[in-house]
Amino acid sequence: MADRTIDDQLTKYLTDVHSIEVQALAQLETAPDIAGDERLAAAFREHLEETREHERLVREQLEARGGTSTLKDLAGRVGGWAMIVFARLNPDTPGKLTAHAFSYEHMELAAYELLTRAAQRAGDHAVVDMAQRIAAQERAMAERLAAGFDQAVEASLSDKDVDDIRSELVSYLADAHAIEAQALQVLETGPAIAGFEALAQIFREHLEETREQQRLVEERLNAHDAGPSRLQSTGMRIGGLNVGAFFAAQPDTPAKLAGFAFAFEHLEIAAYELLRRIADRAGDPETVAVAERILVEERHAAERIAGTWDAAMDAALERVVAGPAS
Repeated sequence: MADRTIDDQLTKYLTDVHSIEVQALAQLETAPDIAGDERLAAAFREHLEETREHERLVREQLEARGGTSTLKDLAGRVGGWAMIVFARLNPDTPGKLTAHAFSYEHMELAAYELLTRAAQRAGDHAVVDMAQRIAAQERAMAERLAAGFDQAVEASLSDKDVDDIRSELVSYLADAHAIEAQALQVLETGPAIAGFEALAQIFREHLEETREQQRLVEERLNAHDAGPSRLQSTGMRIGGLNVGAFFAAQPDTPAKLAGFAFAFEHLEIAAYELLRRIADRAGDPETVAVAERILVEERHAAERIAGTWDAAMDAALERVVAGPAS
């Protein structure tokens, strides 16, 4: 038997969630200044106050268990600022910022859904109530961001002429192609490390969809006499390999991988929501149609992944608490 109990693992999940909130604070403190639209900025400011309360609530639960998260919090702050720097370096900052924030909210949502399940299995009703309350606020923020995709695109393109908008369309297509490169790498690795068959099967089926998605995006790039960025796609594939190695090394791989995959699907959803709008502004109905087709598949994959969270937590706790069979 392993030394760790379900209660110990719950403390570890609280530590992880606290780190996520610290990173969220680092992002939200700067996001309003680069949102490019007052409605988006107001949403970020409102959620900053919510997130400060989230951090406090999680910290109190963690401290009540004698837990700390100093090193993870430091990593969270660095990661948060890196995300903001990335957004600033893009000429269409409002769009990129909104897409990343949309994905991050879904990472938080997944984290609290999984924390709820861990707390239920540990019999900690206070943590269950806290996690469910925060999850509802993360979901509401994600919905506000989704409602702001139009504003994000308008802010990104406000000072661009027709030729500039067409150039932006090519850039967004190249970004989508690179994201699919990372998705392919994660999906190729995922079945072997998922830890339970339901998630592995979703990865296998979505892998075939993703290959076709990347082919469709490349066709649209070719239609604009452009091609994928080799450097960008290679970087994203390396990132996918690193993600696979990271999750393979985690003792609770099934839960963390299911949460990450859900968030990554929403990064793709945001990318195609923005691409669809920019293609429409650029007068490219073929790319609009491709984006809409892919969006249906990404949303379906995200829903299927979320449907595995109970099984993911059971598989994770079985590995961590019971340990390997002797």
